[in-house]
Amino acid sequence: MSATAHDVPAIKVMPEPEDLPEPLPEPAAEELRLEAVLGALSDPLRLTIVRKLLLESEAFDHSCGWFGLDRPKSSLTHHFKALREAGVTRQRQYGLERRSHVRVTDLEARFPGLLGLVAAWAPETPS
Repeated sequence: MSATAHDVPAIKVMPEPEDLPEPLPEPAAEELRLEAVLGALSDPLRLTIVRKLLLESEAFDHSCGWFGLDRPKSSLTHHFKALREAGVTRQRQYGLERRSHVRVTDLEARFPGLLGLVAAWAPETPS
């Protein structure tokens, strides 16, 4: 069954706290490219990361440990970097920890409805 507008879960957008560290290098909003964003979202793990941020955020941004992913740190670093470099997420360095959040405003301005599709996506469950 395909997702419709009625099936789209509410995307959580947390208010931006004051005194945030500067974001790590990323493309400007006007430089976001659909093929780069779709390429980053083509990996099921990265799609899961973005969906979890959109629907389950408990704070403005989250460290990779919050996701509860059973993957080597080097693998997770690669996936979070791919999302940031495509412009899907914004990362900030807090001491030794990097935290991420989805660039909802930028992505909705450039590609309206895309994040709704990500939020409505359901990962395959093992048989």
